[in-house]
Amino acid sequence: MEIREFGAEKQETIIFLHGGGLSWWNYRKEAEMLRSDYHIVLPVLDGHAGSDRSFTSIENNAAEIIEFIDKHCDGKVLMMCGLSLGAQILLEILSQRNDICRFALVESAAVIPSELTNALIAPVFGCSYGLIKNRQFAKLQFKSLHMDDNLFDDYYRDTCKIEKADMISFLKANTSYSLKESLKDTTADVHVLAGEKENKTITRSVDAIVKFIPKCTKCIIPGLYHGEFSINYPDRYVDYIIKLLTD
Repeated sequence: MEIREFGAEKQETIIFLHGGGLSWWNYRKEAEMLRSDYHIVLPVLDGHAGSDRSFTSIENNAAEIIEFIDKHCDGKVLMMCGLSLGAQILLEILSQRNDICRFALVESAAVIPSELTNALIAPVFGCSYGLIKNRQFAKLQFKSLHMDDNLFDDYYRDTCKIEKADMISFLKANTSYSLKESLKDTTADVHVLAGEKENKTITRSVDAIVKFIPKCTKCIIPGLYHGEFSINYPDRYVDYIIKLLTD
């Protein structure tokens, strides 16, 4: 797994796990704002632009990140944050190692599998994958994601680098992930975040996670769509983190 790091290793570590189809730049601004006080780790998830291996599963990505933490962070970190696919991987990490972090921010995670959506992914992307490299099509797709316009070049460059097999693999994993029973044993202070304008799968998933994890905190951000909090409002996102760590 490829890793981008900011700050000094002697500081406490915060790990950010980017969303599906994006890359480490998902959290670039947060890393720049926090680097003077924390050691920031931005893994590039398997199968994404800049990664060193193909995507296999959410479970394997989680195991690779745990391996990194064991090797470089003495088995524990201060905080872990994840968006969408990255949030699913974070939940899986908490399932595999209950005491790996003190705080966890789970943003826009889907944990209610959809058999129909999962079944349609391969045929739909098999037919439309070629359009990904069409700049005009990419602009339309980007607009639908409600991301900051300044991120388009990063988005277009890196989506063009994702292999079709990898894209199908992580999308299928994203639409089939469900919570593991062992997640109930996590000792982390878990905060589940989502935008007010998320789709029903995410809003139902938020309620499912909060019900599943003891003493879990729910935060719905007014007026925002999927992933907007960390992607488009890094200042507010960092304020949330700082308040959590210093209260």
